[in-house]
Amino acid sequence: MRALDSARDAEVIDAVLRGDVDSFSLLVERYRDTCTRFAVRMLGDREDADDALQSAFIRAFRNLQKCRDRERFGSWLFQIVVNECRTLGSRRNRRERKLVRDLNGLTHRAAEPGADSAALEEIQRALNRLDPSYREAFILRYVEDMSYQEMSEITGDGISALKMRVMRACHQLREHLEGVPSD
Repeated sequence: MRALDSARDAEVIDAVLRGDVDSFSLLVERYRDTCTRFAVRMLGDREDADDALQSAFIRAFRNLQKCRDRERFGSWLFQIVVNECRTLGSRRNRRERKLVRDLNGLTHRAAEPGADSAALEEIQRALNRLDPSYREAFILRYVEDMSYQEMSEITGDGISALKMRVMRACHQLREHLEGVPSD
């Protein structure tokens, strides 16, 4: 076991900045699953999510010295992932306007034991139909289980705006899933 395996993020970052660039892989391992789950849900496609994550981890590595609060590296990284997903999603939407074909991109963690895969696919399709800002807020709140304060720190948006987006996302999801407009 390497000496840094159980080190705090700040200690790993210090080691990387001192020249032990291989230690960055520890940070990638620590945050890969959470970031992947978000990116797949946000983009609806595993390949696009992988592209966004690769870009996010490269940006994080190149800008590691700019991480002001090294104890909150995870939040800083998540902010980069959110921005990469936004960028890739808007580029993709300009390129083509169609439903996501590869619904197998849902991670195994997203499925609860015994969950119906057809229901999960229907939920993902409904998520994909949401405005990206609503989808992002909904996923951060209900999939990543973040507080509105954490969401605000990551997105840079106000708490009241985020609450409104989550509420609208819930209403639109209900409409998409039930086929009945909610007042």
